[in-house]
Formats: sequence, C-alpha cells, structure tokens
Amino acid sequence: MNETLESKQSAQHHTIYDVIISGAGPVGLFLACELALANCSVLILEKAADPHTPLKKLPFGIRGLSAPTIEALYRRGLLQELEVHKRIKNPHATAVQQGPRRQAGHFAGIPFHDGNIDTSQWRYRLPGSTDTSLVSELQELETILTRRAEALGVEIKRGFAVTDFRQTTEGVTVKSGDQSFEGRWLVGCDGSRSVVRKGGGFEFAGTEPEFTGYTAQVDIADPEKLNPGRNLTPTGMYMQSQPGYLLLQDFDAGAFHGTEMPVTREHLQEVLRRISNTDVTLRALQIATTWTDRARQATAYRNGRILLAGDAAHIHSPLGGQGLNLGLGDAMNLGWKLAATIRQEAPEGLLDSYYTERHPLGAQVLDWSRAQVAIMKPDRQARALNAIMRDLLDTPDGATYMAGRVWGILTQYDLGGGHPLTGRSVPNFTLEDGTTMGELMHDGRGILLDFDGDASLEMLAREYGAGMKYISGRVKDPFDLQAVLIRPDGIIAWASDTTPDYDEFQKAAARWFNSIGK
Repeated sequence: MNETLESKQSAQHHTIYDVIISGAGPVGLFLACELALANCSVLILEKAADPHTPLKKLPFGIRGLSAPTIEALYRRGLLQELEVHKRIKNPHATAVQQGPRRQAGHFAGIPFHDGNIDTSQWRYRLPGSTDTSLVSELQELETILTRRAEALGVEIKRGFAVTDFRQTTEGVTVKSGDQSFEGRWLVGCDGSRSVVRKGGGFEFAGTEPEFTGYTAQVDIADPEKLNPGRNLTPTGMYMQSQPGYLLLQDFDAGAFHGTEMPVTREHLQEVLRRISNTDVTLRALQIATTWTDRARQATAYRNGRILLAGDAAHIHSPLGGQGLNLGLGDAMNLGWKLAATIRQEAPEGLLDSYYTERHPLGAQVLDWSRAQVAIMKPDRQARALNAIMRDLLDTPDGATYMAGRVWGILTQYDLGGGHPLTGRSVPNFTLEDGTTMGELMHDGRGILLDFDGDASLEMLAREYGAGMKYISGRVKDPFDLQAVLIRPDGIIAWASDTTPDYDEFQKAAARWFNSIGK
C-alpha cells in the first residue's frame, strides 16, 4: 500500500504541464480555457481554498462587462450562461435616469446618457451585434469559467499558494509549500500583489495613490441625511447607490489603505461624516474593503518562460470598472499565441506580440483612471475641469466618444495594413443560413471569411491547415467587404474591399498563422 502511494506521488511529481497558472480568478480561468481549447495541459494553483467570498457577492461583486469582453464570451459560447444581467440592467440606476435620459455610464461620476449617443459614428458595428455593456457578478463569472475549464480538462488546485519558482530554458518548477509542480510555462494571474511578478523580476512602474476608497455594506440609522447618487464634496466623494451600499473616496494619499488595518464601524462613520458634512449614524457594519487609485504597470509582460496577465501586469483605480475587462482581454490575446508557441506552430515573434498589443492598452487604461481622479480632487482646479467635462458629456459627440471608450468599441490594435478594420474586432456577420460570426468561433480557430467564393483564396487558406478555417458565403450587411482574415481572438488581421491582393493576404496570414508547408 505504501509503495502504491509513493508511486502515485512520484508520478504526480513528474507530470509536466504545458502551462501552470497562478490564480483562479476570472483572468486565470479564462486563460486556462483558451489554452485547453487548443489542447494544452493546464494546472491552476489558487491560494484561496474557498472560491466563494462575501466580497464577490452582490453588491460588491457587480462588474460591468465591456463590448470586447462580451464578444469574447460570445465567441466561446459562454455568454448565454450569464444570468445576472437579465435582472440587473444598471446597478446604479434610479427612477430619474429612465427614458431618453437614462444613464448609460459615467466618467469620474459625470454621467452620459443613452439619448446623446450617436451609434451611427461606429461604422463597423452591426445592429445584430452583442450588447455594448452588461453587468455580471464576479462569482457568477468565475463559476461559469470554472465549469468550462474543468470540462476542457484543466486541473484546478485550491488552497495551493505559489511560494517559489525557478525557470530554466526548458521549463519552470513551481513550489507550493512542500509540493513541487513542473510546467513548460508559468503565467501569473495572481492579482495586484502577484508573487509571480515579484519573484519573476518584473519592474512595476507607475504612480502613487491620491485617495483611499471604501466599499461597504452598512445599516444606516438615518439614511435621509445622505444625498442620493454620487456626491463630490470639499473633502472627498460619497455615494449610496443602494440601501446601505456605500462608496467613499477620502483623499488621504492612500494613507489608511496603506496601514492594512481592518475597517471598523467607528472609522467608517468618521470618514463618512467628514466627507458628507453630516452627523449620519452607522448602526452596524456588515462588510467593508478599501482600495486606492495607485496606478502601476509591468514594463515587460514576459521574462523567459514567465508571463503576466490581469492585475499582476497592471493595477489602477476601479473607477469605470475597466480592470476586469482589461485582464480578460489579456487572456483572450495571450491564450492562442501561447498555445501556438507550445505546439511549435507559432510564426516568429507571435508571442512577443502579446506585449506589443496589450501593454499600450494597459497604459491607456491607467491614464484613463488618472484623468478621472484628476477631476475628482476636492480643489478648485478639479471642480473647474469637472464642470467643463460635464458640459462636454452632455453633447452627442462627447457622449458618443465617452461611450466608445468606456465600452471598448473604439479598441484597435496597431497591426499596420491599409484597411480601417484591420486590428479591430470582427463585426458579428450573419451568413445566409443564419449562422453568426461569433458562433463560428467557438472552436478558437482562425477564419478566412470569403464573401465571393474566390478559388485562389480558398487554395491559399489550405496552406495553413487546420489552424485556419475557410468559410465562403454571402452575409447580411457586408460593409462592401470581399474577404476578411480573422485571428482566433476575433481580431481582423486583413480585410479587402476589392479584388483581394493575394500577396497582402499571404503576408498577413504568415504573420499570425503557421503554414503546414514549413
């Protein structure tokens, strides 16, 4: 019996995974799904033994999903499993926000409204596309992704914190306590205090915080003393969006958050009274957490066989709720590229494009966060800027631009090429048989979509074997396109409005796909 146990332990020790992921949050789970979809073996090590924590439940766990995230989930057949958005359209909506003045989002607490958004400015967004924004629970999203990951064969070990690791030119040895695991690659999806980032020698550059933020569920004895909605005051900001759900910003340069002290009812009441300039009384504190607007980003996303994604690669204020979306975008971008590298089917430089594409977007989101903080400060200069932004956001052009940024509709990678669609998310075309573009992408393969049945394009697509599907047929609303080449992550790598330039197609295809003739 002992011999059998020892042999099992030995066999486990010598299992070599293609990828070990640190962190079983949404980013780590989605990345694992992408890798497993491409037949890679994946182990996730998660330090928390229980995935269900109070902070992941409503209202703390509400997250806004942007258009790229919604499209990614749709393209992998996961969107229909989300249920929360069907009962919570806007967690911060009030009765006065309904109708043509319904709030569609905000920038630094300044609302923009549905009635001002001119969707005709988004030329390549089809009427039948997925939603531009949805809400979800963090716990719901993790449950769905966990179920998919396990169905694809991903191994998840909870209660296993990464404590150490070392890499060679061939792979990475990861330790969790006295246990050891072998992988060809290690990806840190382990959050803002990432052990992988710290141990992997990554520089984390950025700016220090201006405030301590508080999110709390409380019992308020006299809630009528607090004004509804988001309130900027001479000493900070407070908001009660649901009964007993408080959001505070205390511009203390992040001092209280830095103490790592627990939030008490007395402390929270003192901060709330000071910011709201009332004598409001908190009867009880149910739960609370603190956060800041510290904004930092890894200067590289890869060191040898170690990679970073999500909050391990970039942190910023949660204002606007873009952190989750940014991290899931990292996973969608990295998954197919790392899988192709593992299968030795990656064109030269493919994995490096993960950093060159995602780092600029991360930097942009960090600056977006900093800009919001700059006009929320309790000083005259910020109030002046705030007033100007309020006027701008109440115009069609201002609201449309803001919605395009907040919802991710304006996202575009710089891939070169002469067509304005190159680097953008593929529109959700509908073929004559009713099949949509998103449904065609469930298997995670690239697609050459040929609207005119060009025999030469079909022949060229065959050079890339199973990695590129050739699909021919008419579509509704083709935007006068003749053909488009779509990467596994749904990004257009090449597009043609006229008779295709076969040389240009081959250059684009060779950049992202591996020819079976090589």
